[in-house]
Amino acid sequence: MIQPTATTKDAQRRHALIEQLHRVDGKAEIVQGEIVHMAAAGDSHARASGRIYLSLMRHEESKGGGRAYADNCGFLCNLPERWSFSPDAAWYTGEPAGEEFLPEPPVFAVEIRSKDEYGEAAERRLADKRTDYFAAGTQVVWDVDLFRDECVRVHRKDDPESVETFGRGDSADAEPAWWMSVDELLKL
Repeated sequence: MIQPTATTKDAQRRHALIEQLHRVDGKAEIVQGEIVHMAAAGDSHARASGRIYLSLMRHEESKGGGRAYADNCGFLCNLPERWSFSPDAAWYTGEPAGEEFLPEPPVFAVEIRSKDEYGEAAERRLADKRTDYFAAGTQVVWDVDLFRDECVRVHRKDDPESVETFGRGDSADAEPAWWMSVDELLKL
């Protein structure tokens, strides 16, 4: 009998976890070979996510060039420690996938901080996730903190150490995707 190779076993495990992710109730991602469940969003978090999605959808309808995605959409990737993302909003330029998860990460991803995403450990987790986004091909990641004056921090793959910050009265950009008024975002 021929024994499956490690690569075959890894591919089988990956396929099984992705199929399991399809059946998860709620939001989750595959990180370090495990399904990681994510807490439900609170009021302001959900409203901000919705406002970003609506702005992206208007951009899609008027300019095209990609597709807007709301919270809890699954995007697959093939990193050693991460196999999926589920951003709070996203812009995707690949082909539609029907009922399957999108086969690659978005070009633009939004991560809105929940009330437990503060402190040193949380900052490390968020930085690690941005590193994963960039390694997987995402070009721009927004770190949205609804409790700070300069609430949108823009991180770019081509210069991950630089951070642009935007607050009230500014228009935060996510080139190559689009831009949005921070005032509009904060109408919670």
